[in-house]
Amino acid sequence: MIANAKLTESSKVINAFGPAVPSTSSSQYISLKNYNRCSIVINFLNGSTVTGSAIGLTQATAVAGTGAKTLAFTTVDQNVDCAAGDTLTATAVASNTFTTNTTNSKALLYVIEVKASDLDVANSFDCLKVTLATGANTTGQVTYILRDPRFADASPPTAIVD
Repeated sequence: MIANAKLTESSKVINAFGPAVPSTSSSQYISLKNYNRCSIVINFLNGSTVTGSAIGLTQATAVAGTGAKTLAFTTVDQNVDCAAGDTLTATAVASNTFTTNTTNSKALLYVIEVKASDLDVANSFDCLKVTLATGANTTGQVTYILRDPRFADASPPTAIVD
């Protein structure tokens, strides 16, 4: 990590999905072969009569989705009322998925941390994406922040190609 560096000098920031209404959607795949960690930032803005969107993670051996399978995760940090405060609360995840909060007119923030070593590296899995099930009257956005590059470079390498 570069001391006193801008976020974009020490990390790769990628808009992976949206803003859009989730409808059995997926973010784009990214590769972690050049990074040790990915912070997945998920924002939702609820309207009224909201249905939540189930969020999950998928891993693959290539950004084309080769050999895709579920990526296990057990916690998500969440703030289900961003207007009321900025505290993220660690929350347990059941069966590798969680559903976004359904309270009307709330701004929501979720953060999932993934280490490259969390993927099935023994079988060459180094790519991941977020899956979003259909939600009603809510808009979501997914941003990847790839951190801790494996190689020194003047600028963080691309992560959307193998």
